[in-house]
Amino acid sequence: MSKLHEPRDSLSAATLDLHRALSSLMEEIEAVDWYQQRVDACADDELRSILAHNRDEEIEHAVMTLEWVRRRSPRWDAMLREFLFVEGDARPDHAAGGAGERRADNSLGVAAAINAARRGQHTEED
Repeated sequence: MSKLHEPRDSLSAATLDLHRALSSLMEEIEAVDWYQQRVDACADDELRSILAHNRDEEIEHAVMTLEWVRRRSPRWDAMLREFLFVEGDARPDHAAGGAGERRADNSLGVAAAINAARRGQHTEED
């Protein structure tokens, strides 16, 4: 396993499994992007259909992995429940008081959500 930022022997089995899952999730999302670009660029209808099928398979893999992470981490579960499948604006401003409020810079606020998840990612409750 590569890209560990701390010595392997200082990490718990749960943290190593989470690392495996998050690394796999990033790889799957990258593969979705690659296939989408190939679908757009392809001139052959049959090949385009195959590439789109492959892209959709990668999406399935990513979602299954994300669900594994959600089931094992209360922080991820809370963040996903706050941001996914909800009506209204997807641009929360945590600094201004919570989800649903628009950011002054009109950004999506995704970095704030990721940072919040990271802060709680390795707590005792996870």
